[in-house]
Amino acid sequence: MKQVTTLLVFLALMALPALAFAGPCDDLSPAHKKVVDAVFASEYPYDGCDETFATCLKSTPVHPLVTRLADWMCQKAATGADEATLKRSLERRGLSMMRPGKTYEISQKNAAIAGCLKSPVEVTIYACARCPYCSKLIPEIYKEATTGQLAGKVKLIFKPFPIKSHKYSTEANQALQAAIDLNRGWEFLLAMYAKFDGFSLDRLTNLAIEAGLDKAAFADMSAKKEVREHLVEAKKEGLRNGVEATPTFFINGRRFLGDLDSLTLVDCILEEGMQ
Repeated sequence: MKQVTTLLVFLALMALPALAFAGPCDDLSPAHKKVVDAVFASEYPYDGCDETFATCLKSTPVHPLVTRLADWMCQKAATGADEATLKRSLERRGLSMMRPGKTYEISQKNAAIAGCLKSPVEVTIYACARCPYCSKLIPEIYKEATTGQLAGKVKLIFKPFPIKSHKYSTEANQALQAAIDLNRGWEFLLAMYAKFDGFSLDRLTNLAIEAGLDKAAFADMSAKKEVREHLVEAKKEGLRNGVEATPTFFINGRRFLGDLDSLTLVDCILEEGMQ
């Protein structure tokens, strides 16, 4: 009897109509859809298809990159991006992702590294420990790289880049470099970003302890001359690579010129993995 019941349930499920996959473009409001349709009618993918998006999306099959770009633009439109913004975003993304592009030399020595160490996709971040925007964006990218969409797909490299206009930048980044040299760089950076607004120099030791560092070892490392040298070299390397502001991202050595939001960065990193 149990076998008969199971069979009947299976047959009933098979008789149900197939549900279509609802992608980002299917959930847009009429106003947002109008914006996207205008972009699709006039703009061309930078790879994968030689026609407008509107035509490329009718192909059989649709190129995976075209689908990715269309979904990304629909998600951007859903956040309020207008037609002109979407066109600029697409152009900047193309400049970042198209090959060949200039590849910069980036040393991984004395850097904080997270994610998949063997991944062919390497993302380098030059950022200041006292950069307000960095404190919001970088933890999001770290989470994606370790437990989110990018887990197992990217090697994430962080290099301190002090900015004079950021108060306590030199001291905070030198403390960060000490934590990096003690192999707890990411933990210390995330602890600093989590308490960004309440930062003070006398809390550095407490932040180090929260990051899992030994108090005495941290104090000893912070006082070493080579820590300062490592920080200076990271800054010089960033300047050689054209870094002027933070955060600045490089994907496999190519400077990222696209929108600095987690949606775009994650999607571009995933695109890089398609290569």
